[in-house]
Amino acid sequence: MNDIYEGLVSAFWLVVSLDPDLMDISLRSLQVSLTALVIASAIALPLGTFLAIRRFRFRRLTISLLNALMGLPPVVVGLIVYILLSRSGPFGVFGLLFTPTAMIIAQVVIITPLIASITHQAMRELWAEYHDLLISLNTTNWQRIKTLIWDGRRNLLTASLAGFGRAIGEVGAIMIVGGNIDNATRVLTTAIALETGKGDFALALALGFVLIALAIGINICIHWLSRTEREGRW
Repeated sequence: MNDIYEGLVSAFWLVVSLDPDLMDISLRSLQVSLTALVIASAIALPLGTFLAIRRFRFRRLTISLLNALMGLPPVVVGLIVYILLSRSGPFGVFGLLFTPTAMIIAQVVIITPLIASITHQAMRELWAEYHDLLISLNTTNWQRIKTLIWDGRRNLLTASLAGFGRAIGEVGAIMIVGGNIDNATRVLTTAIALETGKGDFALALALGFVLIALAIGINICIHWLSRTEREGRW
């Protein structure tokens, strides 16, 4: 119990004193995850909305495949991205392996199906309300997508929040493509795994506190931006 107590106290002071290593790892983790979230949302939000409003051949198969990709093991994603970015891979010439860019790519692949699937479910219900109006106005598919995304932005913020939570908590794929290199690709989750293995529970707990705080902070920001409380929609 004394070891646990001492570890908690040390972790608390590392956070309060803004330990340089702790801040460096935290900022890098936030940068990688937010960048991946922006890219994934730019792909997934229009895709999920398109699947909700457009009927085409193999649509059900596409939706089923998208839902199946939500459960794709992150380590498999990491392995595939590693192969593609390695020197013998098709994109090895760019030298992206073991860089934050490789980590962003892996996170985008992981969270895009999740955001797109949640978006599709939300937009399908909204499309049922807007269908007759938008059809009567003879709008294009792109105009319909933009309208639904704007009017359903609160639900889409929730979808993006789910994607961010998945991204910032990812460790398997990040470890494979990033390499957990100090001052280069080390992020919160990989640092926690490393420090726990080394027996440095104080730093591991401090990193865990920051990870939880980031998740809660982003959640609060999303609710504030969506103004659900102000409009009585909490």
